Amino acid sequence: MTSRRWFPIARRFALLAVLAAVGAGLAFQPVFGQYFGRNKVQYEKFEYKVLKTEHFDIYFYPEEEEAVRVAAQMAERWYKRFSRLLNHDLRGRQALIMYASHPQFQQTTVLPDVLSEGTGGVTESSKRRIILPFGGTLADTDHVIGHELVHAFQYDMSAVMANRSGNPGGSGVERAPLWFIEGLAEYLSIGPIDTLTAMWMRDMIRKKKIPTIKDLRDPYKYFPYRYGHSVWAYIGGKWGDLVVAKLMKDVCRGFDYDKALEKSLGLSLEKLSAAWQEALKKDYASIHESTQGPATIGKLLIKGAENDPYNVAPALSPDGKKLVFISSRELFAMEMFMGDAKTGKVTKKLTRTAVDSHFQSIQFINSAGSWDIDGKRFVFGAVAEGKPVLAFLDDEGSRVMDEIKFPGLGEILNPTWSPDGKRIAFSGLAGGLTDIYIYNLETKDLRNVTNDPYGDIHPAWSPDGRWIAFVTERFNSQLKTMTIGEYQLALMDPETGDIRPLATFKEGKNINPQWAADSKILYFVSDRSGIDNIYRLDIASGAVSQVTNLYTGVSGITSLSPAFSIAAKSNDVLYSVYDEGNFSIYSIEPQTLLAAKPVQDLPGAVSPAVLPPQDRQGSEILGLLKTSTFGLPDPDKFSVAPYKPKLTLDYVSPPTVGVGYDRYYGAYGGGGIAMYWSDMLGWHNLVTMAQIYNRLMDSSFMVAYQNSKNRLNWGFVAQRSPYVYGDYAYGSDGYNYVEQEILYRQIYYEIGGFASYPVSPMQRFELSAGYDYIQFNNVIYTSVYDGYTGEPLVIDDRTDLPSPPGLHLVNAAASLVYDSSFMGATGPILGQSYRFQISPTFGSLNYYTIMADYRKYIMPVKPFTLAMRFMHYGRYGKGADDQRLWPMFIGYDWYIRGYDYNSFQTDYGSFDMNRLFGSKLMLLNLELRFPLFGALGIGKGFYGIFPVDFVAFYDMGLAWDSQSKPWFVNGGDRKPLRSAGLGLRVNVFGYAVLGVDYVKPFDRPQKGWYWQFSFYPGF
Repeated sequence: MTSRRWFPIARRFALLAVLAAVGAGLAFQPVFGQYFGRNKVQYEKFEYKVLKTEHFDIYFYPEEEEAVRVAAQMAERWYKRFSRLLNHDLRGRQALIMYASHPQFQQTTVLPDVLSEGTGGVTESSKRRIILPFGGTLADTDHVIGHELVHAFQYDMSAVMANRSGNPGGSGVERAPLWFIEGLAEYLSIGPIDTLTAMWMRDMIRKKKIPTIKDLRDPYKYFPYRYGHSVWAYIGGKWGDLVVAKLMKDVCRGFDYDKALEKSLGLSLEKLSAAWQEALKKDYASIHESTQGPATIGKLLIKGAENDPYNVAPALSPDGKKLVFISSRELFAMEMFMGDAKTGKVTKKLTRTAVDSHFQSIQFINSAGSWDIDGKRFVFGAVAEGKPVLAFLDDEGSRVMDEIKFPGLGEILNPTWSPDGKRIAFSGLAGGLTDIYIYNLETKDLRNVTNDPYGDIHPAWSPDGRWIAFVTERFNSQLKTMTIGEYQLALMDPETGDIRPLATFKEGKNINPQWAADSKILYFVSDRSGIDNIYRLDIASGAVSQVTNLYTGVSGITSLSPAFSIAAKSNDVLYSVYDEGNFSIYSIEPQTLLAAKPVQDLPGAVSPAVLPPQDRQGSEILGLLKTSTFGLPDPDKFSVAPYKPKLTLDYVSPPTVGVGYDRYYGAYGGGGIAMYWSDMLGWHNLVTMAQIYNRLMDSSFMVAYQNSKNRLNWGFVAQRSPYVYGDYAYGSDGYNYVEQEILYRQIYYEIGGFASYPVSPMQRFELSAGYDYIQFNNVIYTSVYDGYTGEPLVIDDRTDLPSPPGLHLVNAAASLVYDSSFMGATGPILGQSYRFQISPTFGSLNYYTIMADYRKYIMPVKPFTLAMRFMHYGRYGKGADDQRLWPMFIGYDWYIRGYDYNSFQTDYGSFDMNRLFGSKLMLLNLELRFPLFGALGIGKGFYGIFPVDFVAFYDMGLAWDSQSKPWFVNGGDRKPLRSAGLGLRVNVFGYAVLGVDYVKPFDRPQKGWYWQFSFYPGF
């Protein structure tokens, strides 16, 4: 051959591997877990049964059977409603998987994701399963079942229409914005009358920042549930509810949502948007004139802002001087704070759930804490180790005085002290049902006082100790017809358990009772006018008067969240209000309470809770919602069977094919496919994968199984994985053109098992063991082409080269993993993580591997994060430096920037490349990272107009082996490699993180500053 050129053959196979793995990658993660990441801890073992109705298989465990039979009736009724409205029947049976409480729901094995406290339910697409916990009341559970069942219909209609069109990827549902999908689910499950959505819309109108419907595509700026609900209510009111089915079917056929709207409504998206905006302004104009802003009757104490939208659940000390509230002011999580109730100054952060796993929840959505009568102790409901607890703080909030765990309950909400400080009443969820409980702190006795299927919430113990006021569904609900009435107030004698109703409003909800200091007056929140306001009830006479008359409303995060508090001795008041797009806390002086006015009716014939247009067509949805018996099944026909796991196919990655030809690599091709299987509850998970290349020897295969039924997750994997590298040469033999491909293969055959035991959401132990066989195969492939015609004479003639004998290896590994880091847009910004691992290997080679990876993220001043990583990874023992083992390389840009392999072009001869390789490595990385636009004040929020992080970094790393020892060992002379620089990382709409660094490698004399690009988050 007259000329020769060398290329890394790995490039070719890397390309095909990427092509084949694009679809398969999603299937791997649930099986193999992750390097770091928080854990889903299964604190309890659930023995499931299946309740079968006409259309549903409802999966439940024995403690919730009574509640599940109620939920089954709700589900069947919703099915008949939606089947009629959407003119569609679901294919096959619908799975509904119920959990008795939200903490148990967060332990679900059905989904691999860690579920947040704010997730009320999920409908997943692979098996169209609905997974949800019971709510605090019958009405709450009924709404969530309805909302999630809408999603099941959306998925099924999408699949049916796509199959009919012969284009499985043609459905427009996946392309539709969240407001379209979630807003429809709210509209069909609530209807056109909703106090909460109407409050959000009125506030938007007053701000005079009315978005267009096109603007609603941004779900971070415009909450899709509320805004989408309003748009759908307008469409249903103007064109009739039956247009919903037509719109959904058009979208499912493949129409973009805007085209479907124009086709069905006869209006462009722009004209529809203008009409919706005008209806909002028209219908809410008179409300603004006859109501007040919160500042007119009180003082702003804690102001919400875009960076801190939630300040809720205020709890006043008895003397009115201290305040405990829940806030998003720390950005990373909802936390509990203490402050001065007169000035609003925040004095202490009481919880740290973002980076401390002790409390998995402080029940920020549905609960508030309570002070004892002396103001010396504060109690709140929380979740620790998967179980509800009563947590007690001292009056300074400096320490947790005590925790009382209740293993028989699911959640504890809104605890309230008896005046003598010996008992605590609270709303407790058990078996999917919510009752009022009283716990005796001295005798440790727990008593269920109400003990029935109706939701009983918001207990408040009177200062004289005679009564507990609470909210209940019992007075106007009928289980036989599944008629769920409005929330009413009741009084309960804590000694006898006797209950009597209070004469409040028959229409609308009445919630959040709070006692005046004399125990003769009870204050509460009602939306009887269509707006949530505070009212005053004289217990003796039954007379009701009105304290506030707000334009938006007294509100927490949801319609049932506790929203105001009265000081037990001073009668000071704090309440949360939705105002200017955020939740703020206002105070009211006692004299304002005493000056309560007669109950006011707002002008206009239609309630402010009715979503525009007020002159709507007859509502099929509203009619169905008011007809409780339509579609109601006979519960005597339900049957129960044990759950028997059966694997079925969840997902098939789109088959991938890659074919190529070039002058250096010749013809090559490959493809891959992965399939993911599981049972209905996710106890058993199976992944099968194959990647095939034109040379079968270079193909990969894998079978992996994971058992997730119990807290200890375990499984096995069997796979074949080739690693290929080599050289390429071409030239002439004097007449013919000759190409030679020299390949060095290491083919890994593995069979092994693994197990993971989560200690907490942040810490876990991992174990693995297995057998590996490493086969070595070195070959030359020669192709010869006629020098004149170019016709192939010889193609891929194979010549075997000498290869090392194969390796038989038995390995094991034990790891301790911790991760409390909080992920920002492009990398962690708070907390810490570590992985300590030891892995002995025996057989043809004997060595052991040690891994120590520690990372710390500190935010000394918001929004600047100091990030640090120290990592050591190395093989030790007799076989650690065997040449047959793949060497470790520290030049990857996720280890040390400035030393990537492709950057060595001009200074190769001046740098010893061996310094990048070894059997051991050590790294130190330091970064200052902060949101560029947020720090510069360009735009609102933590990240400003776009999630871009600026980074300044210093990297140092060292690789060594027994022949080239590090400088800190006697006789060693290998020094660390160093670099520094500046860079940007950007989150591209949640799909990828792209980075660019301007880096200076200090230990490459002939290399100056240069640009380096990356495609992954920061360490």
